[in-house]
Amino acid sequence: MQTKTYSSAIEWLFQQFPSYQAIGAKAYKPDLGNILELLEALKLDYTSLKFVHIAGTNGKGSTSSMLASILTESNEKVGLFTSPHIQSFTERIRVNGSMISEDAVVDFTSKIHALKLTIEPSFFEITFAMALAYFIQEKCTICVIETGLGGRLDATNCITPLVTAITSISLDHTQFLGNTLRSIAFEKAGIFKHKTPAIIGNVPSETLSVFEMQAKTKKAPFIRVKNREHSFAIPLLGSYQAQNFQLVLTVIDTLKKIGFTISDAYIQLGLDNLFKNTGFYGRMQVIGQRPLTILDVSHNVEGIEQTLTSLQQLNKGQLHIIYGSSSDKNYKEIIALFPKDASVHFCQFASDRSLSALILKDLATKQSPNSRFFTNIHSAINSIQQAAKEEDTILVLGSFFLISDYF
Repeated sequence: MQTKTYSSAIEWLFQQFPSYQAIGAKAYKPDLGNILELLEALKLDYTSLKFVHIAGTNGKGSTSSMLASILTESNEKVGLFTSPHIQSFTERIRVNGSMISEDAVVDFTSKIHALKLTIEPSFFEITFAMALAYFIQEKCTICVIETGLGGRLDATNCITPLVTAITSISLDHTQFLGNTLRSIAFEKAGIFKHKTPAIIGNVPSETLSVFEMQAKTKKAPFIRVKNREHSFAIPLLGSYQAQNFQLVLTVIDTLKKIGFTISDAYIQLGLDNLFKNTGFYGRMQVIGQRPLTILDVSHNVEGIEQTLTSLQQLNKGQLHIIYGSSSDKNYKEIIALFPKDASVHFCQFASDRSLSALILKDLATKQSPNSRFFTNIHSAINSIQQAAKEEDTILVLGSFFLISDYF
């Protein structure tokens, strides 16, 4: 297939090299060999770039985006690499908030096509190589890199960062990372580098020894986040976002020690302009009032527990939940988390990874007499908003795909 247009380039990316976002486990390639060979074939000298590398089960996107926005306001030229995207592929690669151009995507896929590679790099590997090429081209002064699924064998782990950070650890992607918190911590700690500060956020106590040992092995300064009082206004709802921000502050402290100028005024500007500087949305995002209507992309047990805990502080009336899930998630355990007095409804989304209509209808039947099944998010929100009282809260969550369908 030729990749002379943006649509053909994206089609080629998703078809020729399947993505985890599209097909799930089949796309996961736990090995650094492909990315290293791909970067060598492209002759990309990315060693001139400066990086912050962020891993963790939940909170990577929030933390990466807050940090990138603050650095942008601090007069840095900031490359930001995150995943997955919600609306457009170009969301994954940004410089000071601006998405990579469609022309740049076309140019890069054409280069890959012309290489006639003997390897078959994954969608994620090609996308990360594209990000590095773009950040070099744009002469970024610092790049904030969010890992994919893991850490140790994640394609992003080819970089040598100024600082590494772990946001949180919980059981997710256990088929790849192990079925215990300690095994998952070991994989995430794989981003630690020789004598590079390793910052640990809100992680379970049983994983601390894993992180300490891995940091010691790499002779990396080991830094645990300590909650501090501050007067900054955080634009993201949820107590867990306050925890993510504490990690951001600790990363900033470390960067300041090695020469970055980041004032308190820049920090608040970065928070104020978070959406403009990073395009960050879909995390406890309010889209309506009376009834309060919130979109949230949390999709695993820990993330949804945190969202529900945060919502208790906001909800004044009846809670209405609209839930959609990928078929590979532990949706039965997640549904069991929902408050018993909540009105729970189920919604299918456009991706092939959605739970089937048959399963969702069955879940709605078993949930309660008033539980309903919807085929799309807009009809679900409209219907529940009409039925809800002004003081009620509507929460839509369970998958990036579900939230993507809204936009």
